[in-house]
Amino acid sequence: MDAFTELCVEMLSPLGPVRVRRMFGGQGVYVDGLFMALIDDGQLFLKADDLTRERFVAAGCPPFTYPTKVGERMVMSYYRPPEEALESPPLMLPWARLALEAALRAANAKVKIQVKKAPAPRTAAKKAARSAPDQPAAKKPAAKKAAPRAR
Repeated sequence: MDAFTELCVEMLSPLGPVRVRRMFGGQGVYVDGLFMALIDDGQLFLKADDLTRERFVAAGCPPFTYPTKVGERMVMSYYRPPEEALESPPLMLPWARLALEAALRAANAKVKIQVKKAPAPRTAAKKAARSAPDQPAAKKPAAKKAAPRAR
């Protein structure tokens, strides 16, 4: 782990256990298992969403961008914290909390979508049985006969 990554881990550790994983030429930063930051090209970018983006923009924080195959710049919902926030964990804490809150909202939204998409197996089986009344009901397997007792 390079020195800048170690500094980022130190700055974010007041929020909980920090884990860093390599991804897409950079690094993903997880706190308590939530993906909340990127480290790319020696820069830390914190996750933002519709509720937190304005705070980053108002502080003059630039977003994370990357070039697409057609030469355009893709803007992501990750923003650099203010420069002074990298000076100490207490200065980073409010920005890191915003990122963790955005990560938590994103994770909760994914769970809700997955719950809505996956019908319960019984419900699906009942619907299938109701939609095909012409077909005979499946027979139950015959019960095994007991072996005759020796006398």
